Amino acid sequence: MIVESKSSTWNENRTVAPHGKLNMKTLPMISIVTPSFNQATFILEALQSIQIQDYSNYEHLIIDGLSTDGTVNLLEDLSNTSQDSRVHWLSEKDEGQSEALNKGFRQAKGDIIGWLNSDDRYLPGCFARIVQAFEQNPTVDIIYGDYRVVDESGGVIRIKHEIDFSKFILLYHRVLYIPTTATFFRSRVFREDNWLDESLQYAMDLDFFIRLAEKGYQFKHISEVLADFRLQPYSKTCSAPEKQRLEHQQIVYSAAPMLRNIESPSLRSITLFLLRFMAATKRSLEKMVRGYYWSQGSLPQGPYLPRGRR
Repeated sequence: MIVESKSSTWNENRTVAPHGKLNMKTLPMISIVTPSFNQATFILEALQSIQIQDYSNYEHLIIDGLSTDGTVNLLEDLSNTSQDSRVHWLSEKDEGQSEALNKGFRQAKGDIIGWLNSDDRYLPGCFARIVQAFEQNPTVDIIYGDYRVVDESGGVIRIKHEIDFSKFILLYHRVLYIPTTATFFRSRVFREDNWLDESLQYAMDLDFFIRLAEKGYQFKHISEVLADFRLQPYSKTCSAPEKQRLEHQQIVYSAAPMLRNIESPSLRSITLFLLRFMAATKRSLEKMVRGYYWSQGSLPQGPYLPRGRR
């Protein structure tokens, strides 16, 4: 399935450091799972961003929830005109993004698994850099990188440089700072029966990462810009920020040892406020030490949360 996109020339400037010589016959397989629902405007870019990778050993699983905007017709047309056996898709009723992702994770055959929402995209060189990072860190289970925030048409708004993994910041920062669009998992995470909570639809990634951290899975950040996260009006980030905020907060109340046993709602709210202040301070200090706030395009702008949605 070969895709041509007429949208912005987002792949002209290589952002990821080029990899060295790799033996393509022995490289691990990468599985990418894309949940899809009514994103025909953007899904071609997601497909293309995988096909332009200088890495052939991959599969792309697209799990569509019976889209009505032409997505299914688009996928059917591409299947009829392409012989690429690495791209697989299905369209059937589901209960939302979390169920769709779990379907894909269960079908994935790769050694490394990524989660790419249908309105986001990978940057050139992403796969090769991720494979190198896993090879260099054999005890690490989850690797995440940096990313670009782009507007609806794909124009770059800013670059988001992230920090090393901190369980405290993961739990108590007011937003999830690990970007799913630039996150990859070893397959053993799913072989060991770890799945998204299908009752959650807005902050299931936060819940998933907290549970993995609690079980002792190892996270690592690499300072490479790997992907684009798109701000567009129909994403959950932009269309339902209050629902996202409330679900995020409920997850933290349930998971945080310092909060779950506080019965007084007012005392719990005050405690969470203080913990969030500490987490934000810790994150800001690390970014300041690394010089992120003085790097071009890295200053925070706008009210959006760094979490892509289907």
